[in-house]
Amino acid sequence: MDNKISKHISYKEATFSQTATRKSIDNTPSADVVERMKAVAKNVFEPLRAHVGGPIKINSFYRSIALNIAIGGAKSSQHTRGEAIDIDDTFGHMSNKDMFAFIKDELDFDQLIWEFGDDENPAWVHVSYASPKNNRRRILKAERKDGKTTYNVMNV
Repeated sequence: MDNKISKHISYKEATFSQTATRKSIDNTPSADVVERMKAVAKNVFEPLRAHVGGPIKINSFYRSIALNIAIGGAKSSQHTRGEAIDIDDTFGHMSNKDMFAFIKDELDFDQLIWEFGDDENPAWVHVSYASPKNNRRRILKAERKDGKTTYNVMNV
């Protein structure tokens, strides 16, 4: 198995999960999934990282179906297909809001989600990439209301 998904993403980083480790869940992607992960990295993550000019924290990339169930992920999560990545500005090079804006304005994507946080800055950014012909360019905002998560279309 290739130990790199892209220049700045190792295979270990892309598949690591504390939950998977703690619960002994196999989080090994198939070869097809790895190819989709490489497409996300090439078309979204690496151009974003070049723009940011420094490291970007990856909160979640690939999740096996068993892992996705264990963490309560959406049944149709693109993470299980290797098509989605959750990123955060932990290193302080650029805010989540600014990364969100760059992706929205400059990159091709399937879904871009402002994940929780507030109106000034999301807690993290979810972005997925399917393929140039299948990317929907959907922009959503995740919010919790009465203990439930809702995804609303953002008019931006």
